[in-house]
Amino acid sequence: MAVLGFQAVQFPSLDYHSWPRRRSSSGYINVVRCGIAEPSGEPAPFGQKTRYNDGFFEKVFMALFARKMGRFATPAKAGTQTEKRSWWDSDYESFVDVSKRVMQGRSRIQQQEVVREVLLSMLPPGAPDQFRKLFPPTRWAAEFNAALTVPFFAWLVGPSEVVEVEVNGVKQRSGVLIKKCRYLENSGCVGMCVNMCKIPTQDFFTNEFGLPLTMIPNFEDMSCEMVYGQVPPPFEEDPVSKQPCFSDISPWQIPTPASVINYKPEKSFLLN
Repeated sequence: MAVLGFQAVQFPSLDYHSWPRRRSSSGYINVVRCGIAEPSGEPAPFGQKTRYNDGFFEKVFMALFARKMGRFATPAKAGTQTEKRSWWDSDYESFVDVSKRVMQGRSRIQQQEVVREVLLSMLPPGAPDQFRKLFPPTRWAAEFNAALTVPFFAWLVGPSEVVEVEVNGVKQRSGVLIKKCRYLENSGCVGMCVNMCKIPTQDFFTNEFGLPLTMIPNFEDMSCEMVYGQVPPPFEEDPVSKQPCFSDISPWQIPTPASVINYKPEKSFLLN
C-alpha cells in the first residue's frame, strides 16, 4: 500500500464522489465488490462458505504471499495438493494451508514475527521511512489508506467498504468494514485471525509505518472493522485476548491441528 520513491508532496482532498458507492442509512459508502460467485453478490450467511471467482491478479497475490510465507512453514505432506502446486496453480485454500503450517510449533509472538518478516520482504529497502514521510499520522492519511484498503485487500479479506468512525472524538471516514472476512471464514481459526492477521497488521502500520491502526474482529458474524488513526490497545486489554477458539468448525473446514494453538487446545489459544 505504500507509494515509494517520491518526495513528499501536498495532496488534495479525497474526492469520494468518484468512487463506486451505494446508499446506506448513514449516507454514501464506498464499495468495491470482489469476485463473489454467490447469486446475491454478497458473502454467504454465517455458517456457509462464500464462493469466489478469483481472477489473475488475485491469484498472483495469493501465490506471492504463499511463497513468501512458505519459507517459514513446515513442509507440506508428500502427495497432498498443496505440495504439488506450481506457482500459477496457487489458490486461496493453499494460501490458508501455508498459514496454518507457519503457525505449527510457534508461539503467538513467533507467529506474529513471521508475518512481520513476510510483510517487510514484500517492500523495497527504506519503504517504511518513505511511508512515514508521505503519510504522517493525520486525518487525511488515515482516510486515504482506508480508501486504498478496500480495493487492494479484497483478495485477502473479501468485500469491504469505507465507513465513518470516531477517532479521538473526531468523526472521519477512516474506517473499513469487512463484511465477512475471507481469511477467518476459510481458516475457521480464531488464532489465525488474531496472530497471523490482526495483531501483526496493527503492529506493522502502527510501529513500522507510523500510522496507527486498530482492527476489531467480530467472531459472531466474521465481520471486521479496521480503524485507521486509532492506536490499538495493549494485547492484555484487547477483548481478543480472552476469545476462545471456535467450538465447532464448519463442515468445509480442515480440522485445525493442535500445534496451531500451541499444543493446548483446552485453553484459550492466546495464553502463550
